[in-house]
Amino acid sequence: MKKDELKELVLTKPLPNNIGIILDGNGRWAKKRGLPRIAGHAKGIKTLVEIAEAAQDLGLKNVLVYAFSTENWSRPEPEVSFLMKALIDSLNKYKARIIKRKTRIKIIGERTNLTPKILEAIENIEESTKEFNNFTLYICFNYGSRQEIVHGVKDLCQRVVNCELKIEDITPELFDQALYTKEVGPIDLLIRTSGEERLSNFLLWQLAYSEFVFTKTYWPDFHEKEFLEAIYEYQSRSRRFGGVKEENVK
Repeated sequence: MKKDELKELVLTKPLPNNIGIILDGNGRWAKKRGLPRIAGHAKGIKTLVEIAEAAQDLGLKNVLVYAFSTENWSRPEPEVSFLMKALIDSLNKYKARIIKRKTRIKIIGERTNLTPKILEAIENIEESTKEFNNFTLYICFNYGSRQEIVHGVKDLCQRVVNCELKIEDITPELFDQALYTKEVGPIDLLIRTSGEERLSNFLLWQLAYSEFVFTKTYWPDFHEKEFLEAIYEYQSRSRRFGGVKEENVK
């Protein structure tokens, strides 16, 4: 099926509200071509821009991408340095384009160990796009889900200590509000590229009832058509959230 035909078909069915994407395979894409790993990351940034704009054009509300995990600090120093610089350069390079399209940018993750230059770039793009409310691209950078959950637990515990709430007041809904993603809610669809089929510490709480789509395509080669195919696959699923379809009940 051609891309335009697939897009028309996808638009006839309910779209996911929130999509999470694990951007995997940049290094292997580069290695396959005899290039350094950073070349794969550079190409992956261009792919992210393409997919974010495709999502916005479809009318999607939120896309959350896993750009740099708390575990990625263990990678070779030159690669980590490139990724740090790439975040700053990309936010500056695409700022005018982002604002023109009225895309809201939010960076999710731990900020205490980021450099002043990175923090300045993050704060600048968030401040410049904070009024946009039709589409938000959440970039999970220096992010780890277990760390996020611990952060949320500590926050609620402190509120109990401060007598701001009682232990019995804590519910799943209240815990949602203690997470970095409090304004997003549950993830409907998770996409992971490169053939790997694991979560890698990404949005563990938010993915409780998500539909997963895994593709063997490396992230730099994951274009709009592959994105539409993933959404179409999601639309073909029967989401029961732990229940059963009435016609199956006996």
